[in-house]
Amino acid sequence: MLSKEQLSHIKKLQAVCEEADGIQLKLNWDMLEYRENGVKQDFFHYEPDGLAAFIGLYGFGNKVEMCGMVKPEYRRNGLFSAMFKEALEEARSQGYHTILLNAPSNSNSAKGFLNEIQVPFVFTEHQMKWMGGPLPVTEDVILRSSEKEDFALEVQLEADCFGFSLEEAEVFTKSRKQEQGQQFWIIENNGKAVGKVRVAAEKGEAWIYGFAVSPEHQKKGIGRKILFRILKEETSKGNSVFLEVEAKNTRALKLYESCGFRAYYAQDYYLTK
Repeated sequence: MLSKEQLSHIKKLQAVCEEADGIQLKLNWDMLEYRENGVKQDFFHYEPDGLAAFIGLYGFGNKVEMCGMVKPEYRRNGLFSAMFKEALEEARSQGYHTILLNAPSNSNSAKGFLNEIQVPFVFTEHQMKWMGGPLPVTEDVILRSSEKEDFALEVQLEADCFGFSLEEAEVFTKSRKQEQGQQFWIIENNGKAVGKVRVAAEKGEAWIYGFAVSPEHQKKGIGRKILFRILKEETSKGNSVFLEVEAKNTRALKLYESCGFRAYYAQDYYLTK
């Protein structure tokens, strides 16, 4: 686990970098705040005036995402390159098959570094916010809290919908269950469990993650009905609702847009060697 002091240092550096560059960094705070003990995932470089650079690793089954930042006055001196090399070697040693580096689409400093290391672009991910609209709710599709006996279903859904092996899906699901501040839901259609979703709400924002409906129950309007139900619940609490979706996932993108979500920011992902 990262200490409160370390988390405070990361937040401070993030604010400095975002203000200086006019960007939004994706540091996966839901994961940063609940790190697994004994696993090297975070890399710090301090200077006399405080934290100067940071890189975090975020594992998702056989894939790991990497995101980092450097205080403006400490850039272009090889600092981030050295830290990136260290983080990359650590990710490889942990056995990840795919290592992705993410950066804000509008970050000029990130583009400069990415051009230097010559890594191929893979995809763009949009952050989306619900901007309003009608919220019809039906009773045939409902949400209920996930129970211990739902674990096998949740693992299977991770494998079926997100490309994990069953073994990877089990490890990933266990790690997510250890995180606090999130609600894990099972989606039921006419009394049958057909999907899952988790919602993390804090400080007036609710984020939707891991939204999955089993393949045999897709294209039946279940996803749309559940989105409306979540939106109605969270907005009644005064929360703004957000989610993330890959730009190449056109079906999901169209669904979210038709429900009132609009893209407001984008992150680019690059495949490291």
